[in-house]
Amino acid sequence: MTLITSDADPLATEEIVNRARAIISEGPICDHCLGRQFARIATGRSNEQRGQALKALLEVRGAGISTGTCWVCNGLFETVDEWAAKAADALRDYEFSTFLVGTKVSGLLSENEELLWELTGAESAEPLKAELNREVGKILERRLGKTVEFTRPELVVVLNLWTETVEVQSNAVYLYGRYRKFERGIPQTRWFCRACRGMGCARCNFTGRMYPESVEELISGSLLPLFQGTDMVLHGSGREDIDARMVGSGRPVVLEIKEPHRRFVNLREAATKVNYENAGKIEVLELQYVQKEAVAQVKSAKAEKTYRAVISFETAEKPPAEEHLRAALAALNDIEIEQRTPRRVAHRRADLVRRRRVTCARLVSFDEGAQRAVIAVTCDAGLYVKELISGDEGRTTPNLSALLGMPAAVTELDVLDVELDFQIADFVSPAAQS
Repeated sequence: MTLITSDADPLATEEIVNRARAIISEGPICDHCLGRQFARIATGRSNEQRGQALKALLEVRGAGISTGTCWVCNGLFETVDEWAAKAADALRDYEFSTFLVGTKVSGLLSENEELLWELTGAESAEPLKAELNREVGKILERRLGKTVEFTRPELVVVLNLWTETVEVQSNAVYLYGRYRKFERGIPQTRWFCRACRGMGCARCNFTGRMYPESVEELISGSLLPLFQGTDMVLHGSGREDIDARMVGSGRPVVLEIKEPHRRFVNLREAATKVNYENAGKIEVLELQYVQKEAVAQVKSAKAEKTYRAVISFETAEKPPAEEHLRAALAALNDIEIEQRTPRRVAHRRADLVRRRRVTCARLVSFDEGAQRAVIAVTCDAGLYVKELISGDEGRTTPNLSALLGMPAAVTELDVLDVELDFQIADFVSPAAQS
């Protein structure tokens, strides 16, 4: 429908007046609900002001205005202050600086609004819940000194018109950091029992898990009480083997704190708490608030990694000469490795041939009498270092065992460094400035 334009008040056009007349003929309607049907026409005014102006025009033209409870919102806009008070009370136990108001509209109100749109059209109308969200939001801003944020609110206040209650959705807090793991035998994340899938069975001694603790659980046990959250998820840039340590610079991770009541925690003090409570097992460093997008960046990072491996030649007739070992390691420098999925992880990874590059492989120390050596390897993410040494019965080529002409195996493995291919500073959260 094309609206008639005029130099006068756009609400005074015959078309608008006639549509308003049809609306009020259905029964009592409040200024908010009447004015909201023309929200896109006379901008610069509130819906209430538009409704008042239209009723004044209709009265001048002799139209009768019914009084009583609005048939569209059932008196909802007379209770805006009450809803704001309920929301403020629900937010009392939360730390936040930004929020957004949402509404779950009851079936009756939705039906009333749809009936009204069938009568006069919805092309210039604003939905009921949009106005209620805005009006309650304005009151909360004034009352609480907080800011409405449409794109990244820390909290969402939901006005549930079905139950006449207020619900609070606390969006997650994300922390970037690095962890070190000093004790072997600790997985990175919760490892549920494969047999019972966490339900508890004889295989897992009815614990529901393969290992009693993980890096994720150790960190969350210290952080969750500070943030008063319900759970924590660790998103890592890769993961080390359970029997490997993570030392050196530490592994980059994003920690997702779910449903926090507190979100302005001093992260230096938080790291101190984690490290004290888990001394000798793990520690965290470089904690900082980041945005949600940091999760995908960390998990998909093409990180180059540096390892320290202790190699044993005990199954060989005799250990290699040091010069022979150095030459074999040099042959692995700056070379592409073809690696079929190792047998030890074939049950959980697709059987593929992956190509990864070794940047540098060098000898750190050699003990001929003990038939062992320590080497350092820098390589692409995703390269299985144990199989680079053993060859995994030819599934990894080239490999150190083949180059030496004798069997070699990794007995201890440490991750020394995990590099990122992006700047975490690009994902720092505004909360870091709070």
